[in-house]
Amino acid sequence: MKRHSALLLAAGGSTRLGRPKQLLTVNGVPLVRHIAELLLATGPERLVIVTGGAAAQIGQVLAGLDIVLVQNDNWETGMASSLQCGYRTLGAAPAPLLIAGTDQPRLTCDHLRALLKQGEQHRDVVTVYGEEGRGIPVLLSPATQPHLADLQGDTGLRQLWKNGATTPTLLHAPELGFDIDTPEQLDAAIRAGWIDRD
Repeated sequence: MKRHSALLLAAGGSTRLGRPKQLLTVNGVPLVRHIAELLLATGPERLVIVTGGAAAQIGQVLAGLDIVLVQNDNWETGMASSLQCGYRTLGAAPAPLLIAGTDQPRLTCDHLRALLKQGEQHRDVVTVYGEEGRGIPVLLSPATQPHLADLQGDTGLRQLWKNGATTPTLLHAPELGFDIDTPEQLDAAIRAGWIDRD
């Protein structure tokens, strides 16, 4: 498997949830650390984790991991600034970039490795949740990565392919359509056993 870099977006303020979703636990492990460990298991050259809200607490629970931690001072402007902050920290390189977030408790290392496998021919690969939903985790080819600079505000990664210049490979994983943004979604995740009960 070709070497790659990885980027974990952990800067959100979890305003709708009312508490940092990054610090929810899976089998006693904070969610942000759990997903960082999944990314590290894919063997990246570097893993950059971008923080914003709750940065000090997140830094504490990531102690001891082989990561690069960077604070995005503009995290409240939306996802685009965190993507750009992480990309600048990594620096341009002729290698694929694996990008994940911290609110998918059902993410597995197998799915991340499947993204890497599908991207071996320098293709972009996007996770598809269902008929309409698609998003992270994604794998960006070296050719696509510079276009992260074109994103603004809370624009998602799908904007990279909106003009049709390139078409990403789609990797279906309907279970990853469940994320945790609201108290109701958190309750559902706890009932399903995907997140620990306090």
